[in-house]
Amino acid sequence: MDTSFRVVGKALMQLVVTVAVIWVLLFASAGALDWPRAWWFMAAFVIAILIAVAVLYRLNPEIFAARARVQPGTKLWDYIFIALVIGGMVAILPVAGFDCRLGGAGAPDWVVLVGYAIFIASFVGQTWPQAVNRHFEPGVRVQQDRGQTVIDTGPYAYVRHPGYISGSLLALSIALVLGSWWALLPVAVVIVGLMVRTVFEERTLRAELPGYTDYTRRVKWRLVPGVW
Repeated sequence: MDTSFRVVGKALMQLVVTVAVIWVLLFASAGALDWPRAWWFMAAFVIAILIAVAVLYRLNPEIFAARARVQPGTKLWDYIFIALVIGGMVAILPVAGFDCRLGGAGAPDWVVLVGYAIFIASFVGQTWPQAVNRHFEPGVRVQQDRGQTVIDTGPYAYVRHPGYISGSLLALSIALVLGSWWALLPVAVVIVGLMVRTVFEERTLRAELPGYTDYTRRVKWRLVPGVW
């Protein structure tokens, strides 16, 4: 069997586990299964992941192995940010669930629709950089073992950290599609964590990745063009 096909199969198995965890976090905290917005979110999440997997399998299949785990050599300080961002992302689900249990999570339908627009944008924003950047790993390190070079095509021609933009948008979209204002609190943790991580990551790349400093002169914006 083709190695990349096996890796994709493993990724799909991880998706099954992830969906099961999401289901537990949402409905156990909500205390009921009668929560349509949560069911719609889960359906949208599965569809989006499957589309992303199909696109990446065609354009950059090695990304599945690269992102399967935090790789050896990841900076020790980055484990703090990984825990902070993942923890914040996961916390969105039970916070929204408890909000629903207590009679909240009732944001207007137009807010939910805006959330789905952001959700779609976030998945496009995650898939595009992974399609053009074979070095898109979950941890911060200079990948000398994989011959890392500066990537300046695709979204990297406009901002230096497109994955962090889409990660922030994904967190925001989940809170909105679930209709929970309280869930915006862990969203803030995710966004602030990614912003601070950007600063630390850039210090590493400037110091250790040849050509990165020149790249920052060509592409001036870290996350938001015209802002930062």
